Amino acid sequence: MSDGRGLPTAIAPGENLLLVFLYSSTRKERWGGVSSLSVEEEEEDLAGPSVLSSRGSSEIYWKGEITQVLIEFLEIAINSIVFLKGIYPPGAFERHRYMNVVVQRARHPQLHEYIHFAVSSLRPFLQKGLVERLVVIFYNKDHVPAEKFVFKPSFNQSSNLGESTGLGFALRSFLVKLSVAEPVTRALPVDCRWEITAYFHSLPCVENDSKEAQMWVPTDTKHWQHPPIITPIKSMNSELMSLQLYLEHPQPTE
Repeated sequence: MSDGRGLPTAIAPGENLLLVFLYSSTRKERWGGVSSLSVEEEEEDLAGPSVLSSRGSSEIYWKGEITQVLIEFLEIAINSIVFLKGIYPPGAFERHRYMNVVVQRARHPQLHEYIHFAVSSLRPFLQKGLVERLVVIFYNKDHVPAEKFVFKPSFNQSSNLGESTGLGFALRSFLVKLSVAEPVTRALPVDCRWEITAYFHSLPCVENDSKEAQMWVPTDTKHWQHPPIITPIKSMNSELMSLQLYLEHPQPTE
């Protein structure tokens, strides 16, 4: 059985529900003018995670606040991944500083909004522990995944305390690792596209069938026939949460 969006009303134990953010077509030609933007060298400081920088280490951090910090980080990280893969020309991005690390952020309004709203709409599901993985998938022209960047977050349900500087430094280190991750990635095929996809532990349904729930729909992503080749990029484990970032590639026989 399924709900009005075609989502199953129940998920078998051990399985995940694979959903994609609505408006997920990210071919270059979807957004006019993205290829004509010129490079701007000026850097602008982005506000870092204020929850982490403005409070002492003895204060209680509510899960909602930590979720917001994670969302801000994921948005910057996904921008960095898309820039790293070179799908769009350098002029489609502008340099900023985030937690004293030079990062890239999309300049084109629709590209920026797609990443921002996809990640922001996960807030209630991250707080409820429903998100198992957040994946940036790059496809070939047949819509078969060619490369996946996988974020796997997990909140520590038994603790509300944490070291602000420790968590901030750990998230910063992910951005540093991403900036030098190109050697472990693979060249993308011609006419590739990409999208942001989430694996949910259970049906993402929140109060009053919210707008956030409606923005995540089933995807027709094709699966590899064999277990992927996994390349770790960075992982962390703190009092507040753990996070893994790794690459998945198909086996040579795929």
